[in-house]
Amino acid sequence: MAEAAVKAKAAVSADTDQELTDGFHLIIDALKLNGVKTIYGVPGIPITDFGRMAQAEGIRMLSFRHEQNAGYAAAIAGFLTKQPGICLTVSAPGFLNGLTALAHATTNCFPMILISGSSEREVVDLQQGDYEEMDQLAIAKPLCKAAYRILHAADIGIGVARAIRSAVSGRPGGVYLDLPAKLFGQIMNADAGKKSLVKVIDAAPAQIPAPAAIKRALDVLKSAKRPLIILGKGAAYAQADDAIRSFVEKSGVPFLPMSMAKGLLPDTHPQCAGAARSTVLKDSDVVMMIGARLNWLLSHGKGKNWGEPGSKKFIQIDIEPKEMDSNVEIVAPVVGDIASCIDALLAAMGGKWPAPPADWVNAVKTKREENVAKMAPRLMNNNSPMDYHGALGVLRTIVKERPDAILVNEGANTLDLARGVIDMYQPRKRLDVGTWGVMGVGMGQAIAAAIETGKPVLAVEGDSAFGFCGMEVETICRYKLPVCVVIFNNNGIYRGTDVNPAGSDPATTVFVAGARYDKMMEAFGGVGVNATSPDELKRAVNTAMDSGKPTLINAVIDPAAGSESGRIGNLNPQSALKKK
Repeated sequence: MAEAAVKAKAAVSADTDQELTDGFHLIIDALKLNGVKTIYGVPGIPITDFGRMAQAEGIRMLSFRHEQNAGYAAAIAGFLTKQPGICLTVSAPGFLNGLTALAHATTNCFPMILISGSSEREVVDLQQGDYEEMDQLAIAKPLCKAAYRILHAADIGIGVARAIRSAVSGRPGGVYLDLPAKLFGQIMNADAGKKSLVKVIDAAPAQIPAPAAIKRALDVLKSAKRPLIILGKGAAYAQADDAIRSFVEKSGVPFLPMSMAKGLLPDTHPQCAGAARSTVLKDSDVVMMIGARLNWLLSHGKGKNWGEPGSKKFIQIDIEPKEMDSNVEIVAPVVGDIASCIDALLAAMGGKWPAPPADWVNAVKTKREENVAKMAPRLMNNNSPMDYHGALGVLRTIVKERPDAILVNEGANTLDLARGVIDMYQPRKRLDVGTWGVMGVGMGQAIAAAIETGKPVLAVEGDSAFGFCGMEVETICRYKLPVCVVIFNNNGIYRGTDVNPAGSDPATTVFVAGARYDKMMEAFGGVGVNATSPDELKRAVNTAMDSGKPTLINAVIDPAAGSESGRIGNLNPQSALKKK
């Protein structure tokens, strides 16, 4: 069926003398009509020929080694471009592999469409045991923003349009699009097929905030004695960079960037309070959140990190009304898209705006300078084997010298320490695990960042995190991408020194000692380097970034370095029973 369908676009019916088309070509044409240039996925039944044909029609097909990594690539492509990233998978197991990334995209508000082939409805509904039989639509629905199934070729245009609009409108998120195998081979009149396609107009229309909400927010902000602005990745996604910077600077308020919002204003900006995080969270009296949510990453806006209960007033800017009051009372909710809200705030501020109290600004500045000075010696050591701070001190300098490069970061200690140590200077240059805190996003994000931006990529990975996605170094080499992967290798999860007290098996958190991850990259034709000191690490990374060649650096970290769960060990339940 598939081979015949490949020829269908040029086919002419003997009975009607009409040009025909098929489901394969209609899906490709619908995607191209809406600007899709890249698809991330893994080929196989029933979408193998679709991938070949899409490639022949000029869509770039990035073929991965695992669907989950292709999904993470599509998700971060959505974040970087504000267009839905497309992930293509086979049915059942491939669909399930992509589902984790789809849920990750939805949780993080990244626009993504997971397209999966599936078994025929009549067989699935009667549970007759088809190849990879599964009711994929029903499984996907609870885990994404919207889910659709297309049964007829004439509905392909509408189905693709609905998926695109759902992914990017309002609060962005993941969308599932189910394509039963029989759909691909359906034939119809080519003219009718062309007319059935839909070009989505104004897929994410502006959501203008109410003037009363803008006035209320500014009144609360103006009344503050110790104001704070928190920038979330929603602010970075909005790509309203100049307006956000103008608003922050005009307000004079200290700002705290969440990890993927770093670089909206440089971390070295005089108003940046990143190095005084604990102080500003605890002591502020008015907090304005721009594209940030009061979830676990901000201790839900309460608890000891936030000072005395009731000591703060919150202003929140978000496109989703239901986000307001999710954990604490929001006294000034501003509902709308970030760009429209910031523009409205700037317009309402007028020509002058009162600076925040000098004692507060100076207190934040003093604490920031104290903490930076306290950290500086730790970042300058040249120990061998390395500790985290010595290695990160080197990478901090490299990123400062190469502010246009993309930094991808994941792990436990590798993530927690890097986001505090490595300063960012431009927006959307830092990509990491986001809201879910999942492991394994690194290689997918690195590949998509290189493809979507054309910039060099530095991926800083914990050895545990790399284990979830490491085979994608072959993908990096196959496509000759300018990606430098640095693995902080301390022989285990958190650290490599744990001991099993009850037997000869290794402790559950310990890996093979002295593993040489760099040899993996060499196996696929890339460059592998084993670095045992900060000086060696610096030379290796600079060489890789200058060359643009796929490179993996095995950065040997002291096995005793690291702490349980990084900075979120409090989330790991402890046994109530005393050890005997």
